[in-house]
Amino acid sequence: MQSTAKTPEEYLEELPAERKEAFGKLRNSFLENLPRGFEEQMSYGMLGYVVPFSIYPEGYHCDSKLPLPFVALASQKNFIALYHMGIYANPALLNWFVAEFPKHSKLKLDMGKSCIRFKKMDQIPFDLIAELLRKMTVEDWISAYETQFKK
Repeated sequence: MQSTAKTPEEYLEELPAERKEAFGKLRNSFLENLPRGFEEQMSYGMLGYVVPFSIYPEGYHCDSKLPLPFVALASQKNFIALYHMGIYANPALLNWFVAEFPKHSKLKLDMGKSCIRFKKMDQIPFDLIAELLRKMTVEDWISAYETQFKK
């Protein structure tokens, strides 16, 4: 479900009541734990955390008018989704996350290539997500992006 919200605040306002608390807590974790340099904005109809043009002027190879995306947070029809491109690009980070998840949640990990889905709002491993967000700096992400995606 892509939102038409123009700002993160508008996005938060349109969330279903039963998701507002968990989503707000995740957003705060993003703002507090992402390393310096990433910026929050609306991106692809969700909350996006990107490398701004001031740091990476080339932008995203799929659309150079857009800044380089890194992580995003979305309220989908049946779950909250966390999209983390670092997990997709860095096998060591993916392996770490998969190994750590059972230590932080009773749920089975529901994950795609870069998408982590949370269907139960009271079962989100906030501490693990915070740790994941701290693991990759802007410089680390640019290096991984240029190595893995930009050909």
